[in-house]
Amino acid sequence: MTQPVGVLLREWRERRRLSQLELSIQAEISTRHLSFVETGRSKPTSAMILRLTEHLDVPLRERNTLLLAGGYAPAYPEGRLDAPQLRAVRDSLRQVLTGHEPFPAVVVDRVWTMLDANAPVGLLTAGVAPALLEPPVNVLRLSLHPGGLAPRIANLEQWRAHLLGRLQRQARATGDPALDDLLAELTAYPGGTGPAPAPHDVVVPLRIRHDGTELRFFSITAVFGSPMDVTVAELAIESFFPADAATAEALRA
Repeated sequence: MTQPVGVLLREWRERRRLSQLELSIQAEISTRHLSFVETGRSKPTSAMILRLTEHLDVPLRERNTLLLAGGYAPAYPEGRLDAPQLRAVRDSLRQVLTGHEPFPAVVVDRVWTMLDANAPVGLLTAGVAPALLEPPVNVLRLSLHPGGLAPRIANLEQWRAHLLGRLQRQARATGDPALDDLLAELTAYPGGTGPAPAPHDVVVPLRIRHDGTELRFFSITAVFGSPMDVTVAELAIESFFPADAATAEALRA
């Protein structure tokens, strides 16, 4: 059963570690009115819900949930990625993936399901258990599962700690129970916990054993800058770049 909109707003405010005073100042409303909204003594308008969720940086999917809890229609559409209206989005994603070759890149959704990938990703997934490549493919599961990339990752403890920490922060920020479930699953995989990156480290590298050599990568995440569709807001491109000249030469060859 969906909780009242005031309760949900309070939960998001507490998740962002804001006091009622801090949020009321940001949203330019009175603390008294915000208190009444959170306790259910005052019914917020749809505009008020959107104003508060904007300042709380609530994901678009959850903004729709709060609007429904308040008795209003969702404000943000959720199109299928293969829908005609998202063709420009698909084309731009494919252009980025193709343009990034010969280096690997993938498109993922909010729970790290791989939606698209360029050809060099096959280099990373070579030799993994076929079951892990059956759709829907989860990129984090593929990385840390004993039947996935894990046996080939030279710095597995360090990379595992990096991915689990990133997923934990994402789950905390979004409040998405699917991410909590994924985190629990991945945490149960073997692999140990590596040391935190040293202060002089620039990035956490991914070191993959391949054909008797070691390939070293770092990743960059790209998202759409001003999404107004739930699906588009939850898309991200993970692009892997060579961390040394030998890796760049090996992939270009």
